[in-house]
Amino acid sequence: MNCNFMPFKIKIVAIIATFFLLFGSIGHADERLNVVATTGMIADTTRAIGGEHVTVQGLMGPGVDPHAYRQTRSDIRALTNADLVLWHGLYLEAQLDSFLKNLSNRKPVFALGERIDPSLLLADEDHPDRPDPHIWMDPELWQLVSMEIRDILIEQYPEGESTFRKNAEDYQQQLAALSDYVTEITQTVPESARILVTAHDAFGYFANAYGFDVEGIQGISTESEAGLNRIRELVDLLVDQQVKAVFVESSVSDRNIRALIEGAKAQGHDVIIGGELFSDAMGPEGTYEGTYIGMIDHNATTITRALGGDAPSKGMQGKLTP
Repeated sequence: MNCNFMPFKIKIVAIIATFFLLFGSIGHADERLNVVATTGMIADTTRAIGGEHVTVQGLMGPGVDPHAYRQTRSDIRALTNADLVLWHGLYLEAQLDSFLKNLSNRKPVFALGERIDPSLLLADEDHPDRPDPHIWMDPELWQLVSMEIRDILIEQYPEGESTFRKNAEDYQQQLAALSDYVTEITQTVPESARILVTAHDAFGYFANAYGFDVEGIQGISTESEAGLNRIRELVDLLVDQQVKAVFVESSVSDRNIRALIEGAKAQGHDVIIGGELFSDAMGPEGTYEGTYIGMIDHNATTITRALGGDAPSKGMQGKLTP
């Protein structure tokens, strides 16, 4: 053996040993958990609970409809490179369903909605074999989802357990305060005015939790078509019940809502657009409405004020965009 090579080799070994002593092994606690989430609601909640131990990429941004979303090449790259993939399930991301189920054979992939007790889920009238996936519309149900996220993070990254538990506890308190606020303001809406007409049937859990009747032009999925008969039915409802306001959604075309307004006007009844609601996607990134809590605060405040109830114009925390 070349004796001149030995000192160099010893130096290299020493450098490597020093690196591991200082920084630990590659892939250990000093690296963040790389999480990819499908919806903004899941991504935001995971960031809140994961804190400094996670990096989270959300695939679907503001205004994106998860029912119709198809993965891009960059999505496939992100998903296959992730340490952990969190998706909603319950057939919300219908076009991604097969891909994500196949990916679960290779890495940790969890459908959060499918970890919730099925007895708590509402039925999809158009598809009796499927539940309504829009569980984020009820903050109390979302508390259950946040606990699932906490448990999954602990399982996948045990070193961060104390952080995850503390952050989850703080987030639970925020969700409880949100639920209390929504209950308080929605109770001020007159009983006769508690009819929520939206572009598609995404607000069933909200209606169930807070005492509204909800009517979507389209069904649970935006992939369903709104027929002329459905438009006529809802026009008659608006006129007969003297509904004052209907709502557009950030991730769904407003074409059908405007057809309702025109139909009601033709029968002598004026209906306004009560505001834009965030149904399947949150508000703009970097805004309060671009968080889960801000999204629900916005929706509840907008609905309450438009239907004759009493709510502060800037919402629960005074953070809503006027």
